[in-house]
Amino acid sequence: MIEPARRQRFLGQALFVILFLAILFWRLLPLAPGRIGWPGPDLALCLVLVWVLRRPEQVPVLTIALLFLIEDILLLRPIGLFAAVAVMGTEAARNREQHWRELPFMVEWLRVTMLLALMMVANRFLLAIFFLPLPPLGQVLLQFIATTGAYPLVAGLAGWLFGLPRNRAERDARLR
Repeated sequence: MIEPARRQRFLGQALFVILFLAILFWRLLPLAPGRIGWPGPDLALCLVLVWVLRRPEQVPVLTIALLFLIEDILLLRPIGLFAAVAVMGTEAARNREQHWRELPFMVEWLRVTMLLALMMVANRFLLAIFFLPLPPLGQVLLQFIATTGAYPLVAGLAGWLFGLPRNRAERDARLR
């Protein structure tokens, strides 16, 4: 038999991977072919940050790297570039997870916003250094605003639907 803590971690990781792949599948669907609209939020990045800040033991770094590498390949981005930026950003969040958990959600949202901004600047900087085509700055800024605005929704849905509470007392009570 698998002990309950290990089973809970495995099920949480499987749910995370399924949700990430569902978001990726949604992004690949041709919902409005030929129409160029407003860039939407990066829900996969929001999901990863929420999961890393709520349940860091369920999202190993290799899983994050592999999922973002798959996303880079399928979305025709430079292979591994955003995966590396995402891994660095999520690991920075994971290292500060204990400190962020006890703070109000608005402070967490502000810190995640700053982390997202740094990740997007780092990605743009690396694209420029390697002389790769840069997406228009306006679209990058609109996606940043949309991603920042989507973070509270993703965090709320993750807490409500998937049982990812913010503070330790709620998490420990659920594990008992």
